[in-house]
Amino acid sequence: MAFMEKPPVMKVLLDDTVPLTALIEASQSLQSHTEYIIRVQRGISMDNSWQIVRRYSDFDMLNNSLQISGLSLPLPPKKLIGNMDREFIAERQKGLQNYLNFITSNHILCNHEQVKKFLDPNHYSANYTEIALQQVSMFFRSEPKWEVVEPLKEMGWRFRKRYFLMKSKNQPKENLVLSWADLGPDKFLQDKDFQWAIKLLPSLTHPYIYRITFATASESSALVIRPFNDKGTLKDLIYKAKPKDPFLKKYCNPRKIQGLELHQIKNFGRQILEALKFLHDRGFSYGHLQSSNVMLEGETCKLMDIENALLGLPSFYRSYFTQFRKINTLENIDVHCFGHLLYEMTYGRPPDSIPLDQFPPAPSLTVVPVLESILSCEACKNGVPTIAQLLQMPLFHDVTLMNSEKPQFKIPTKLKEALKTAKECMEKRLSEEQKLIYQHRRLTRAQSHHGSEEEKKKRKILARKKSKRTNCDAGEEQPMKCNSNNSAGSGASSPLTSPSSPTPPSTTGNSTVLIPASPPPPAAPPPPPIRKDVPTEPATPSVNGRDRVALLSSIQNFSKGVLKKAVTNDHSVARIS
Repeated sequence: MAFMEKPPVMKVLLDDTVPLTALIEASQSLQSHTEYIIRVQRGISMDNSWQIVRRYSDFDMLNNSLQISGLSLPLPPKKLIGNMDREFIAERQKGLQNYLNFITSNHILCNHEQVKKFLDPNHYSANYTEIALQQVSMFFRSEPKWEVVEPLKEMGWRFRKRYFLMKSKNQPKENLVLSWADLGPDKFLQDKDFQWAIKLLPSLTHPYIYRITFATASESSALVIRPFNDKGTLKDLIYKAKPKDPFLKKYCNPRKIQGLELHQIKNFGRQILEALKFLHDRGFSYGHLQSSNVMLEGETCKLMDIENALLGLPSFYRSYFTQFRKINTLENIDVHCFGHLLYEMTYGRPPDSIPLDQFPPAPSLTVVPVLESILSCEACKNGVPTIAQLLQMPLFHDVTLMNSEKPQFKIPTKLKEALKTAKECMEKRLSEEQKLIYQHRRLTRAQSHHGSEEEKKKRKILARKKSKRTNCDAGEEQPMKCNSNNSAGSGASSPLTSPSSPTPPSTTGNSTVLIPASPPPPAAPPPPPIRKDVPTEPATPSVNGRDRVALLSSIQNFSKGVLKKAVTNDHSVARIS
């Protein structure tokens, strides 16, 4: 689909941040080469998976495109002789699987364009640079005052977002940067409200938000022009990188890992929190905080790419916070992302995993409590603080802000309502995704526990105990039946009966109802004689002690008044005729 075309109604746009996993299922030898059959899955659903076939040469081409990262990539070496041996192919398959695991688990590599094209050619076969150039050229036909100087290749991590260095013909000495991006899956604003909001962005002024010179949008994309800063971003400062270098080269494998000074951490953190609070107070969502989206001007931090939320682009850290159901609002997202940024400023590198149980020593005792309140296991499980609460923490509350520029951003009431509705839709999509991930994680954990060796041993032991118990019960039941039959045949004892439920006479060979042992019942009056003319009903076998209690109650409550008066003929006295 061309980027400037209107997407079909109800079309679900692809979320590029959903992780891809790859598993080599088999290999097949064809004459002079070997092909590897790979199962690729997007997200947690097995239904969203497909097969691809790749040769070693395809892996080698991918590896060459990723060499700019400076990482030591674990691709198995080439072999010219003996590369069709069965043992060699099996060993190479293991090495290629290890290579796939490495690139899909690296947060920067897995989002690279060439990795996406390698694993999912059906969705990522387009030449995004060429498409972006075409669309930007179309824009300049109607706006002749702008001039493109050069494309900035792979400047950001989004391959659907392209950057160009440009100038204004009215101010040729001022360098500008143009960013152009397609819409994302979280774009819920109506087209009219979307274009209205985009065109409103240049009117935003704030000491800690980077100025936008020009902004416009179509039905399927947006274009934003802002000043180009030679000093680069906060991430460039942390990693000692050059702003124009590709993203992989700058941030994948830093040469020197060193955090910022304490006064920089305090000042930059406070400025970023003030900018976030300003946006949220006006009902404007952000959700894209990361160190490469924070521009530096001297000792001042300024947020960039505030248009991303309007475009519906997924966050850089989305694959992290979708794992935690308590991070379910856009403010929670900004706080969570602020935790990542604060960790990066403190230690000079991103955290290895989230959540964290322990934190390395920090420049101040006031830093770690802030990190614990956001990135610890307890925080991810129970919830993170608000932006206002972070501003009151000892690390930030005593920072003096020197900038006196007055913030200004007027959003019409009607547009505020539209932004609020779009925000609720974003949060709903997030909650639904988190729910699916949570259910999948529970199911996987249960299956793993059920299939563990320890659990199998427990089930075997329980099965043996149950079998022994069953055999013992059967052995005890047989002699009890024999004793009961003998007692019934000799007439030594007989079960209590009542007129309402008499027991038929017992004969040898008939089964006798077994009554469990119980304490002797209280004394009761003797039962009345059983009348032969009263029909009898077969007794229902007693399952427990309830029938015995009912029987005793019937005996105690018996009244002679309910019996019919019997008529007798006395022949014992002599009769005189």
